[in-house]
Amino acid sequence: MYILVLIVVGHLVLAACIFVARLLSKGGRSVDGARPFIWVWLIVSVANGAVGVLQAGIPWWHEALAFFPRFGLPAAVAWYLSRRHRAKTTE
Repeated sequence: MYILVLIVVGHLVLAACIFVARLLSKGGRSVDGARPFIWVWLIVSVANGAVGVLQAGIPWWHEALAFFPRFGLPAAVAWYLSRRHRAKTTE
């Protein structure tokens, strides 16, 4: 259940990054909010795994297996949106 919550939180953070990027894009230059999100979410996901191993006592291989959906799903959506955004700006 915790992994699902983090995936949902990841998508909410992605939506916030895209919203802020759109606010910054009002000046005429297009800003992609999805690409920076991937780096931010990577740091958050690694830190979450480290806390799980070091403080909660979860085995590292559990955290390693949980890392893939926890990071991968929101990052894959961000990658897709970034590619779509880049395709729109080059047209």
